[in-house]
Amino acid sequence: MPSIPIDRHSLENGLRVILSRDDRAPVVAVNLWYDVASKHEKPGKTGFAHLFEHMMFQGSEHVDKGQHFSLVQGAGGTLNASTWLDRTNYFETLPSHQLELALWLEADRMARLVGAMTQEKLDNQIDVVKNERRSSVDNQPYGTWDEKLQELVYPDEHPYHHSVLGSMEDLEAASLHDVSEFFETFYRPNNAVLSIVGDFEPDAAMALVERHLGPIPANLALPPQPDVALDPVLMGRERREVLPDKVPLPRTYLAYRIPTYGTPGFDAIEVGADVLGTGRASRLYANLVRVRQVAQDVAIFPFPLIGGAAMLAVWATARPGVEAAIVEAAMQDEIARLRELGPTDEDLDRVRNLHDAAVATSLEQVSERADRLSMYTTFFDDPARINTEMSRYSAVTADQVRNTFASHVRPDNQVVLTYVPAEDGARTAGATTAKDEARAAVEQS
Repeated sequence: MPSIPIDRHSLENGLRVILSRDDRAPVVAVNLWYDVASKHEKPGKTGFAHLFEHMMFQGSEHVDKGQHFSLVQGAGGTLNASTWLDRTNYFETLPSHQLELALWLEADRMARLVGAMTQEKLDNQIDVVKNERRSSVDNQPYGTWDEKLQELVYPDEHPYHHSVLGSMEDLEAASLHDVSEFFETFYRPNNAVLSIVGDFEPDAAMALVERHLGPIPANLALPPQPDVALDPVLMGRERREVLPDKVPLPRTYLAYRIPTYGTPGFDAIEVGADVLGTGRASRLYANLVRVRQVAQDVAIFPFPLIGGAAMLAVWATARPGVEAAIVEAAMQDEIARLRELGPTDEDLDRVRNLHDAAVATSLEQVSERADRLSMYTTFFDDPARINTEMSRYSAVTADQVRNTFASHVRPDNQVVLTYVPAEDGARTAGATTAKDEARAAVEQS
């Protein structure tokens, strides 16, 4: 695919600005990443980064509560925000003549949010987050899986140990002073990247950026990045937990510490993960769902984390009547086969084609291009990585996949988390320890 044009600037206040012009459609994407996330939260003050994902839409000095939505949507645009372990982002896509509206809105809440914050707004949004947790985590089958894996994979003191939503007790104890201090520390121009992609004139766009965001003062006392080092990187032992819960069927999760995102090791894990779990021709789907028929679904996801160690998660849901241990043994068989033999040429051709098609389709959207430019600049100070996504993936060899799986995706660097229907907890928990019997049953199926 054609190379994406990149025009990079920096304001005096430290804001990094990435421009990428594309006049094929009269739209523009504005994407603002802040280098703040759950990993920056201190003990006793977790959940603040995600809380601000909500607070940022509650009004600033010149924008009333909810008006950010009404102004953007009224102009024919879309908008949203998200928070994760390594970053927070805010983004709008609008008709290109509305670029200034998006920049003005982002500038007003970056510069003048705290003055408009009230205890009532804070209390209201804490309640919203608590309801979000109830609906998406506590009352959702298997809803705690990612926070459980984080707790098991990362040690207590590591910034990835706690979830993005954080502790509800921490949020309930948060004062207006606490959250204001968090905002004033991290939501500063020298801790942010702004990407603009679409139909605009670069000089005019930069003039608007300077006008609206240039006067915002930097935080010259940004705290150092949290200590994310892991020594040793590997866990050194297997950790297991069986969790009786309100779930319809057993589901088993396997998780591993892996090389960090942006490294050749992560690229090799990503390719191997696609061989195992992407598409109906993948090894896990073909063997567990179609051939052995012990699972009704499978999935795999390498968490693209940059601190200390990333995480690979693999999971499968048992078919009705199939024990969790049977499913786990089948998963372990496929992982071991890849670890020992690596992928075939046919495997690599398949996943490379899938990957290239997915990247090309995704990057057709100005919003996705803007988000990736912000990501590569925030994480690596290198927006040009967007133009090497396909080549970096296709350069991974079978030997690299095999060697990286052998060094990281192994039993002594493994978490096994099994959800079982609550009434079957004791029986299934016992079954999960009978690995030899389960493996024999799988081989016969």
